[in-house]
Amino acid sequence: MLIRTKQFLERFRFNLWIMLILTSFTSFSTFAQSEKINGIIFDKTTQIGLEGTIIKNITKNKYTTSKADGSFSITGNIGDLIEFKHIGYLTIQAKAESNQAKYYLESTSEQLAEHITLGTRSVKRVTTSTSVPVDVIKYSQIAFTSARTDIVTNLNYSVPSFNYNKQTGSDGADHMEVGTLRGLGPDQTLVLLNGKRQHPTAFVALFGTRGRANSGVDLSLIPSSMVETIEVLRDGASAQYGSDAIAGVINIILKKNSNWNVVVGSSAYYDNKFNSNLNNDNNQYLQTKSPLDGLNVNLSVNNGWDLGKRGGFINVDFEYVNQDKTFRQAGANDLPENPYRRGFGDASASSQSLFYNLELPASKVHETLKFYSFGGGTTKTSDAYAYSRNWYPYDIEGGATGRFPRTLSGDLFFDPSIMRSTKDGETIYFNPHIKTVVTDLSEVVGFKGETKSNWAWDLSSTLGYNDFHFFTEKSYNASNVGSITPNNFDAGGFNFTQFTNNFDISKSFGKEDQAGNFNLAFGAEARFEQYQLYNGEPLSYSRIPNDFGLAGGSQGFPGFLLKDNLTATRNNLAVYADIEWNPFKKWQLDFAMRGENYSDFGPVSTFKIASLLELSKIVNLRGSASTGFRAPSLQQINFQNTITSFAGGMLTEARIANNNDPLARLAGIPKLKQETSINFSFGVALKPIKNLTITVDFYQIILKDRIVLSGLYSASSEGLPPALIEGIQNANASTVQFFTNAINTTSRGVDIVADYFVSFGKNNNLKILLAGNIQNLTIDKINVPANLSGNQSLVNTFFTTREQAFLKASAPNSKFNLNVDYNIRKVGFGIKLTQFGEVVTQGYGSDANNYDGNNPVVPSDADENVLVPDQYVYSPKVVLDFYFKWKISNVVSFFTGVDNVLNAHPDFTVNPLAKGWAYNGESGGAWESVQMGYNGRRIFSKLILTF
Repeated sequence: MLIRTKQFLERFRFNLWIMLILTSFTSFSTFAQSEKINGIIFDKTTQIGLEGTIIKNITKNKYTTSKADGSFSITGNIGDLIEFKHIGYLTIQAKAESNQAKYYLESTSEQLAEHITLGTRSVKRVTTSTSVPVDVIKYSQIAFTSARTDIVTNLNYSVPSFNYNKQTGSDGADHMEVGTLRGLGPDQTLVLLNGKRQHPTAFVALFGTRGRANSGVDLSLIPSSMVETIEVLRDGASAQYGSDAIAGVINIILKKNSNWNVVVGSSAYYDNKFNSNLNNDNNQYLQTKSPLDGLNVNLSVNNGWDLGKRGGFINVDFEYVNQDKTFRQAGANDLPENPYRRGFGDASASSQSLFYNLELPASKVHETLKFYSFGGGTTKTSDAYAYSRNWYPYDIEGGATGRFPRTLSGDLFFDPSIMRSTKDGETIYFNPHIKTVVTDLSEVVGFKGETKSNWAWDLSSTLGYNDFHFFTEKSYNASNVGSITPNNFDAGGFNFTQFTNNFDISKSFGKEDQAGNFNLAFGAEARFEQYQLYNGEPLSYSRIPNDFGLAGGSQGFPGFLLKDNLTATRNNLAVYADIEWNPFKKWQLDFAMRGENYSDFGPVSTFKIASLLELSKIVNLRGSASTGFRAPSLQQINFQNTITSFAGGMLTEARIANNNDPLARLAGIPKLKQETSINFSFGVALKPIKNLTITVDFYQIILKDRIVLSGLYSASSEGLPPALIEGIQNANASTVQFFTNAINTTSRGVDIVADYFVSFGKNNNLKILLAGNIQNLTIDKINVPANLSGNQSLVNTFFTTREQAFLKASAPNSKFNLNVDYNIRKVGFGIKLTQFGEVVTQGYGSDANNYDGNNPVVPSDADENVLVPDQYVYSPKVVLDFYFKWKISNVVSFFTGVDNVLNAHPDFTVNPLAKGWAYNGESGGAWESVQMGYNGRRIFSKLILTF
């Protein structure tokens, strides 16, 4: 693995040297130019500077682009003819009359003038003139006004149909940030970077987490300081973009600006109700000494340089983020003591990223030909507490004590550097650390241009790599009797490589927005993928024979076994065609078709039809119908894991069998195939008054053959086929489970967005944004194989009611955002109200009743003979954020504020009638991982330097 990583790093360093050489050459050329014209370009309506305006000195044939505040500098003299071009605005030409002159561009549309590239291969589309709903977000507007430092959490509070649950107590899922659209899985949303497919993480979610059995793109590995704009397509788009686009597409557009941007920020949580240091009289919990925790420090440096004289550029970004742990526990008056997660809270994480974005026109002879390249690398180290290990002196023969190191005589081998004791002497405990090191690299290179006959073309190659490596610290292999070392283990991991090649070509016929206008696009894609799983060091997974029945492997996270090693590859080839046609001036029709062929499961085809009808200047109608698909990932097909344990005097193994394992065939689990969908949407875009835009979009997604992780089966499960029982016994497995195309679901919902902007003069404006999502997911069918249908108990085990509840809990039944932003001259302030709707999950139940995960129940506090549902209802909650901003000078800006001002928390993970059964959920804590989070109030400040 180290050799593979080294090769990728060497490739990245080579490209970085090339960038630096180009930058140095261009900087020297620019320095040699002496005569300059300076000015500022503004939006005529809002009086706000326009970043990214293409400025051409027609007289001298020189190019540049405007900076973040609209300012620019271009070679030339007073009197030269200057052209200003910005997508979504009328192009103007004016003579340069003086330095520092001001120029104004007027919007080309009375509608919202947000240019988009997602969901269309035509140009100059705006958000309300597209046939499907697209959110266009200027990222700095949401990133600077909260403590949140990563893309996924900012989207969670900005796009209601986007969903994210910060995980805890779920192994590797604690260490990554993946989001979803419209309540579907993380891998059912396609993520693009500058319009090119972004590779997913090598990790596949398993235990204690939403999105179980899914892999997605870890958005925390893309530096947020490099992001200019995010486009969110809320509609199925497999026919346009291929696999994973069932729920929609997120396109992250990188910065192109040519000025310095330095951001220094810090934040911390101040939860004066549930911080562990407020609820730790018996020393039963881990805690910080300060009332503040979760300290976050972030630094980013971004700069761009013009390359040549024809609009070329390079933008380079460095970002560093360090996040400390949080510690949360309920008070003694709220819930009983929590012995399961004494270190309950968010993991700590530290990441470093270096990214770039480059575009270079070829020459005067080939003025439309451009070379482009972008990408970078991120390393992220994260540290989370696993479930606590407890030694009860009065119960030294209990199963939990089998996880502690022992002396040769069988006594506890106390380790003061790791173990702690409660003040009452009742318990000795330790908390293993699960640590991950993630290495993520991406690189895109390509050429684009236009032929003499106006065919636009784009040829590109995209390489992505993700390595997810587990380590366990402050842990033991208890079976290593007579020793308390080692305490740190290499537990192994997995990596994923994706290599994608695209060729796209398009041409418009006729005049834009006129009857008969016709845009034709077609292309091809070839993709190669590789997945590798590698074992940990022997002591991380092995059990040394001993006389005390002590567990083997590293506590917290046992390593991957040597027999789990594998390498799997596949490739696919795709072709597509895309047509946008205006049969009449006010009516647009879109058609898309795509065919793909995968080497491991065969061909698949999809189509899409969409339409936009402009009824008047006030009302637009739009709708779409499409089929979609998601190819089973190599992670889902090939992941396997074996956890060795000691039970009933025998060494046994709990096993996740991959899809190629003979046990899967004995269980009747077929080869994994693609998930398929049928998507429908219908919406209306309104502009009832000036500066107010309202969109309402209804949708339905019928999804078949969704891949999930089955329940646990053992050789003692009654009704299993004899051959399967024999196979489980021969594998010496205590339990076995599988990835399988198990369920059909239907998602229905509505997205609502109302956007109002009004200017009261120069630098005095008000913006109000209301956005909401109401959704419902139903499970239509569970496809249980015949070999696992011998009795009702086996059928129930296949996909239990608890698993069904967690599938539905990926998103609340509603979410609404209200953002109010007011600016007057150099200061501004804003409030954000986010309402998270109801979520319902289920616990494990009690072992004396139905511990099988189906309609679990537990004894009530009032009478242990009265059973109540082990069900957790998280009622709707509202989170209030406040921020203040001050533009101190043209160079310095300051932001400060408080997220979750009122210190709101989710309801406790318990049935109020059975508080004695608290902590019986997936997280092992007082709260589950619901979207609003459990950390409470967060204070932040940010200093931004732009020059």
